[in-house]
Amino acid sequence: MDACERRVSEVMQSQMVTLKPDERLDLADDIMHLGRVRHMPVVEEGRLIGIVSNRDLLAASLTKFLNFDPKQRRAFLHSVEAGEAMTRDVITVEPSATLREAAQLMIRHKVGCLPVVKPDGILVGLVTETDLLRATLLEEREERSVDAEEP
Repeated sequence: MDACERRVSEVMQSQMVTLKPDERLDLADDIMHLGRVRHMPVVEEGRLIGIVSNRDLLAASLTKFLNFDPKQRRAFLHSVEAGEAMTRDVITVEPSATLREAAQLMIRHKVGCLPVVKPDGILVGLVTETDLLRATLLEEREERSVDAEEP
C-alpha cells in the first residue's frame, strides 16, 4: 500500500494534553516548553473548540513589543485564558482521511498540525508534520532508531 494512502487514524497521536477554555496561558506555556509540544487543543466536553499554538502564545504575550522580562511575561500569560487566545476556526481532519489528504490540508492552510475529530466534533487525536514525515518517508526500522535518539 502506498504510504500516502494510509489513514490518519494509523499515525495520529491519540494521547495528548488538552486545555479547557478557562485555563490560563501560563499553564499552556509550561506544558509546551516541558513537553516540547507546539499545539494544544482546547476542548469542552470532549469537543474541539479551538487550538493554542506556540504562535498564539507569542502573539498573546506581545513579548517583543512590550519587552517583557520572563517574570512579567509569565504574569501576563497567567492573566489570559486559553479561550481568549486560541484559534477558533481550526482546520481539522477525520480519522478516515488519508495521509495525502491531511498533507494537502496542512500545505493549503499553512498549519503544522491537524486535530483529528469524529463527525460529531469529538477530538480523538492530533496529526503533525512530524507524524506525516515518519509515516511516509521513514521505514519502520529507521523510525524506531530515530525515536530512540530523542531525549
